[in-house]
Amino acid sequence: MYDFLQRKFLDNTLQSYLLVLASLLVALIIKRFISRYLASVIFKLVMKSDTTINKQGFINLIVQPLDLFLVLFITFLAVDRLHYPALFNFKLFKIPIQVITDSLYKGVLITVFIWLLLRIIDFAAYVFKEKAAATIDHSQNQLIVFFKDFFKVLLVIIGVLLLLKFSFNQNIGNLFTGLSIVGAAIALATRESLENLIASFIIFFDKPFTTGDTVKVEGFLGTVEKIGLRSTRVRTDHKTYITIPNKKMVDSILDNISMRTQRKVEGRLEVNPATTATQLEQLVAGINLILKKDGVEETIVFVSDTGRDSHVITVDFMTNAFQTNDEFVSLRQKVNLEIIALMQELDINMKSVKEVNHS
Repeated sequence: MYDFLQRKFLDNTLQSYLLVLASLLVALIIKRFISRYLASVIFKLVMKSDTTINKQGFINLIVQPLDLFLVLFITFLAVDRLHYPALFNFKLFKIPIQVITDSLYKGVLITVFIWLLLRIIDFAAYVFKEKAAATIDHSQNQLIVFFKDFFKVLLVIIGVLLLLKFSFNQNIGNLFTGLSIVGAAIALATRESLENLIASFIIFFDKPFTTGDTVKVEGFLGTVEKIGLRSTRVRTDHKTYITIPNKKMVDSILDNISMRTQRKVEGRLEVNPATTATQLEQLVAGINLILKKDGVEETIVFVSDTGRDSHVITVDFMTNAFQTNDEFVSLRQKVNLEIIALMQELDINMKSVKEVNHS
């Protein structure tokens, strides 16, 4: 039996092949148990005492790439014990087939490892989102999405460099030196993209607006739905979806409607020039009484101008910024109707009515 196991086939004994095969079978059988155990250990190290995060969700997320990585790694250790058969020592495109095989294997192993890390980044982003959702200030959500994408891009770049180093045997140091000139040319060609990237950092750290804010910029009014590495997506008041470069969001005059402390209504009453001074005094006093309502915080009512065609009464008032739009419109309508009723009561004719709302 021993002699049979020592027989050689393709420069390796049958015993060596059986050991490799046994190792692979054991790896395939226990990989799920090992991967779940490792996933649990990683979860405990990352989360520590936090028990509010779904552990099973984390395990399900990384088990698949971890399974594949373990199988490939054990396969590498097992097959490394074998001698490469001399029969296969030929060249393909002047490259030894053994070198091509090793490069492909290392490339697959690196790719799976990067895939595993990308899954961990996805889960980390999920954890931070859950914690941010539990706080009153949700402005961190946009930062989480940004850095999730940023670290994913960075990780992919590192993966490509590892592939160049271990699969294609390229000197990364020399490669960086060679790419520095090319990089400078690319930087000049993509200057606008780089400016938008820098602007995105300014947005995230200076926080002139956050996801969910209503803003007015470049003549558009809408709600910020996403802030990316290059641009910001805004859902306009016409329900269209526009993309604005981050550089524009930083350089332009931006009105953050959500940050207002009050909403202002500006009104002008142009009454008949035949109206007497006593009637005007009674009208101003009556409007001041009308504006003493819940939701009205500051009022300015006075006769601002007079002339041959009309007397002008300015009616300005501020409302609470936290009112809903329906409440705001209802309050304006109520004030206008009561002013009209007061003018009818005082027998004052209105030449024209102009009202402008600056919200």
